[in-house]
Amino acid sequence: MTPVAVNPSSLPAPSGYSHGTLSGNTLYLGGQTALDADMRIVPGGIVEQFRQAFGNVLTTLREVGGRPEDLVSITLYLTDIPDYQAHGKEIGKVWRELAGPVYPAMAGIGCTALWQPEAMIEILGVAVVPDERLVRPGVPGQAGA
Repeated sequence: MTPVAVNPSSLPAPSGYSHGTLSGNTLYLGGQTALDADMRIVPGGIVEQFRQAFGNVLTTLREVGGRPEDLVSITLYLTDIPDYQAHGKEIGKVWRELAGPVYPAMAGIGCTALWQPEAMIEILGVAVVPDERLVRPGVPGQAGA
């Protein structure tokens, strides 16, 4: 099966990248920062940026019929690990609000900068969507077509 780009219309239009790539029933979720629909990083700190970035990941996942429980791996790139750790309980609350009690394999990686200078977090992941829920972009009669 040929890989297919997954670019939800509710996310900023990509240029030179895809929000996700579907290969078979595996969705590779491109790195999401806290960009809003106006292509601006949301203000307010790491908790708000986590909410937006993770929400963007979930939006891409839902575009192909996926759910949070389909996530198998998440990688967080952080410009300030101590700040993230200091807000861990708040971030955990946001996670449970958006995804429920689902915790895939995770890694947190410190980095000096992200693509947008004001971005504090970037999240990427991998999900495996069961065939019975999978929606293939570009297939007539299915979402994303």
